[in-house]
Amino acid sequence: MKAALLQLCASDDPVENLSTTVRLIDQAIDRGATFVLTPEVSNCVSTSRDQQRAVLVRERDDITLAAVRTKAADEGVHILIGSLGLATDDARGRFANRSFLIGPDGAIRARYDKIHMFDVQIDESETYRESDGYRPGEQAIVADAGFAKIGMSVCYDLRFPLLANALAKAGAEVLTYPAAFSPVTGAAHWHSLLRARAIETGCWVLAPAQTGHHEAVAGKRRQTFGHSLVVDPWGEVVLDAGQETGVYIFDLDLGKVAEARRRVPALANARVFEAPRAG
Repeated sequence: MKAALLQLCASDDPVENLSTTVRLIDQAIDRGATFVLTPEVSNCVSTSRDQQRAVLVRERDDITLAAVRTKAADEGVHILIGSLGLATDDARGRFANRSFLIGPDGAIRARYDKIHMFDVQIDESETYRESDGYRPGEQAIVADAGFAKIGMSVCYDLRFPLLANALAKAGAEVLTYPAAFSPVTGAAHWHSLLRARAIETGCWVLAPAQTGHHEAVAGKRRQTFGHSLVVDPWGEVVLDAGQETGVYIFDLDLGKVAEARRRVPALANARVFEAPRAG
């Protein structure tokens, strides 16, 4: 089947971002894609909590989710919204970083809230405390899209192989890693980590990404790494989008999952073992 990754450079204005996203979804469908994937925080890339509070709304009111559901139903395609920033009832006022799988009838087939929060200090000038603004999810999700079972993850989840392994053992044939990756860690680790997750699990790994310098009406402008990537179940990179925004089409051959797992049956060979003793 033909699938497409969208590489975006979203601003902190959800209305502005939506017009770009819908236009690129249309381009992907015109080029034959029946499964389209968008990056993390497709509705709003922002470093400002005040701006997020001003523009992020609850799931039922989000214009991006509503428009993408309508587009999926009108065109009869599957769409993975990499994630949306959404208001919640969290006692601390934190948002959800939530990924959605939309079916060809426009129904929400699955939701996944990002589990691992990006709380890091990369260097003296680049620090992130995602958990200050977003509440972590608690439930891993494998969604049945009909054509494949999809293990849903978001960005920093990429660094936690136990999550990928659990998704694959639960039946996932495709792992999704929509992202807004830092340029520093992206250059150092992005390709290696995505290839490793594919090799370890025998899954397709699909990683639509934000790219470039993001316009902002409030707060510091973010920069992201780009390089939306598709890795096959043998660990080969079959698509690297570089740093340009746009639509990137590829063929998703699910037969390669069984082939890779037959050649190296790591999931079947895995054994339960005792943890090392401290000291």
